[in-house]
Amino acid sequence: MTTNTDDATDDANSEGDFEEYADLGATTENAMDIAETSMDRVRRLVPDETLADRIRQKSVHASGDPEFQHLVRFTGADDDEPVRAGARAVLDEQPIVTDITMVKAGITGRGHDCPVRKAIGNGAELAAETGMTRTAASVLELDREGVYDGAIAVVGNAPTAALALADCIEDGTRPAVVVATPVGFVKAAESRKRLREVAAEHGVPTITNVGRRGGSGLAAGLTNELVHVASDVREGAVSLDE
Repeated sequence: MTTNTDDATDDANSEGDFEEYADLGATTENAMDIAETSMDRVRRLVPDETLADRIRQKSVHASGDPEFQHLVRFTGADDDEPVRAGARAVLDEQPIVTDITMVKAGITGRGHDCPVRKAIGNGAELAAETGMTRTAASVLELDREGVYDGAIAVVGNAPTAALALADCIEDGTRPAVVVATPVGFVKAAESRKRLREVAAEHGVPTITNVGRRGGSGLAAGLTNELVHVASDVREGAVSLDE
C-alpha cells in the first residue's frame, strides 16, 4: 500500500508522463487470462451475490489481501446504493473528479465517456493565502465552480481532500457518489469517518474503508468497477432496479 504524502509529491510527475497509461486494462490474450484467473480466485474468497460484493472483490483484487473485503464501508439506503448511483453517473457521462494525478492516471479509458479530471493544480492562491494543503484548496476551488455536483468524486491519497469534500457536502454540494480511500497515519481514518457521517446525514452515497490503509490504486480500482457495472448494465447483464 502507498503511504500518504498528501499532495507533496504529485508535481513530480507531469500530465504527459501518464499519457500512455490512460487506457488501463488487459487486452492481449495472455493478459486477459491472467486477469480472469485472478478474479476467479478472488471470487472464491469473496461473496459474489450483490453489487456491493463486486466492490469488495475489487478491493481484494487491488490490495492483494482477502481481509480487505471486511474493511469496505458503504453509505446509503443499502450497501448496493453507492454502486447503483456510481453506475448511473457513468451511464449519464458525469465527470469523474480525482484528488491527484496518480488516481486520475489509474481510471480506465474504456467503457465510458465520462470526462476525467483532477483537483490538484487548482486553488493555488487559496492554499497560499490560508496555508491549507494544495489538495484541500483544490477541492474547495472546484467546488466553488460547481464541478462536484452530480460527479463521481474520488479521493485516493489526501485526507485533507476528503475533509474538504465533507465540508462541501455539509454546505450543500451533492456528488452522485464519493469513493474515498485516503491512506496514511495522519487524519486518513478520521477523514473517511467524517465523510461517512456527513454523507449519511445529507444522503450522499459513499464507498470508503476503515483503518489506515488505502491509496490511489485502490481508489482507481473501485471507481473502475463502477465503470464495469455500468458496462454490464448497457449489455443487459445487470439491472440497477432496487
